[in-house]
Amino acid sequence: MSKYQNAIEIRNLGKRFKDTPAVQDFSITVAPGRVVGFLGPNGAGKTTTIKMLMDLLRADTGTISLLGLDPTEVATAIRARVGYVPEQQNAPRWMRVAEAISFCRTFYPTWDDNLCDQLIRLFSLDPSKKIQSLSKGTKVKLTLLLALAHRPELLVLDEPMAGLDPLIREELVDGILQTASDHPRTILFSSHTFADVQRLADEVVIIHEGRLLAQSPVDDLLAKTKRIRSVLTDGAEPQKNPKGTIWQQRSGREWLVTVNEFSQDTIDSLKAGTDLENIEVIDLSLEEIFKDFIRGQRSELCA
Repeated sequence: MSKYQNAIEIRNLGKRFKDTPAVQDFSITVAPGRVVGFLGPNGAGKTTTIKMLMDLLRADTGTISLLGLDPTEVATAIRARVGYVPEQQNAPRWMRVAEAISFCRTFYPTWDDNLCDQLIRLFSLDPSKKIQSLSKGTKVKLTLLLALAHRPELLVLDEPMAGLDPLIREELVDGILQTASDHPRTILFSSHTFADVQRLADEVVIIHEGRLLAQSPVDDLLAKTKRIRSVLTDGAEPQKNPKGTIWQQRSGREWLVTVNEFSQDTIDSLKAGTDLENIEVIDLSLEEIFKDFIRGQRSELCA
């Protein structure tokens, strides 16, 4: 039985840089043991949110709870229970791999030497190598090892796989999956690689311009978000968008509408409101759903 109801709880979070809002009234909850993909375009507020989670930035408004604790009050206690891999790796360049491991080991009473050795082998790390001589991908592997070897209750990953080749990415995903199956933990990770998200995540959070657009289990999002293609009879204007519309586009007589919470009622309401022909319901990939959420927001701004 967990000691806390939610591993992550964010309420009405806000952060501005001068006159520019980076995160706006952002709220999510993540139950213990869930793996959450954090999705958003560049500049959407993902890294800012993660830095506030890790108490590297202070929020202007709102509250954060990690593992039932306030990170602004007990940051040291939380860091002992959280593994964190930032976008930019910052292990001391002059150290050797073995020295970095020995240094970090002293901070964590839960450090697992057997797991550390397994990850060294899994990631093909050479303990004698200096960090400054490592490739970008190998530095990420080392940082992930340091984040995992103390068996954290929560693992936070800020786009660690950005710019890495597919083989390195696969090794990192394998490492995350292996340790997660051996020792269930909560994982929050941001990524632009939808294949990684679909392979790892139980649910996704979509953020745009600092605001929450969606939080949903991946399977539910894929099952309930559909694109409807139809032909407008005699080119008539659509009377209204169906409930749950996240994006729509008209091109000549063709009308495309993407809705979440799709059901037969969606089709019935479309037919009742507009003269349509050739209605087709289309399944979407996670990447297509993400793009339609963002397109819908951008078209609203331009309207």
